[in-house]
Amino acid sequence: MADNKKSNIDSSIGKIFKSYRKMQHLTQEKMAEKLDISEKYISRFENGNSGVKLETLVNYMNILGIAPNVVFKELMTNPTVKAQVDLSDKISELSEEKLKFLNTFLDELMLL
Repeated sequence: MADNKKSNIDSSIGKIFKSYRKMQHLTQEKMAEKLDISEKYISRFENGNSGVKLETLVNYMNILGIAPNVVFKELMTNPTVKAQVDLSDKISELSEEKLKFLNTFLDELMLL
């Protein structure tokens, strides 16, 4: 996404949250209950018609288990940040054994 206007940001983030909510078989009503906000607010947010308070965004992410890089990945234009997000995506797919190996490798690399 090259154009980071508020409406585009709201739309991009809303689609991600809607997708994750549906993957977990939660209705907007159930999500609203969990967040202690109105169902209408959920609908407007997920459809990109409204932004969301930071507190609600963080609570939403915690409930659905969404990592920050997932939320903001499409909005990043800085090549270094994009590379870091891509690396984070790859790391999140590693098995526990490979993650331990990578962590040990990185600890050693940092000593150089």
